[in-house]
Amino acid sequence: TLPIIHKLRLLHKDIYCTSEKLSKRDKLGIHSQIEKQSIVCLTLAVESAFKPRSTKTSSLEHLRLEVEILKHLIRTEQELSIISEKIYIRLSEQLVEISKMTTGWLLYATQTQKGS
Repeated sequence: TLPIIHKLRLLHKDIYCTSEKLSKRDKLGIHSQIEKQSIVCLTLAVESAFKPRSTKTSSLEHLRLEVEILKHLIRTEQELSIISEKIYIRLSEQLVEISKMTTGWLLYATQTQKGS
């Protein structure tokens, strides 16, 4: 598997395990949306991995957008004191790395597409 897919799996696992400590309201509210969003990101990464080079860019751009939305949702969760700052920092660091990997992959895909 690609490193980005591995990172997204670890992020999802981390988000999933965080829900154990949340109230029912928070778990079924914003946190369930965050969990779904992380699955969307994982799905897009796997989808991009299997697409031909010529068609990767659209799904990678979509992945980049979804990762950014996930960052904002997690930031909101921390601002509402649903998760601790420690958890927020851990998740944010993972998301920054995933975002950089996505951007790098997108740049590579667009360069190879132009070169073809």
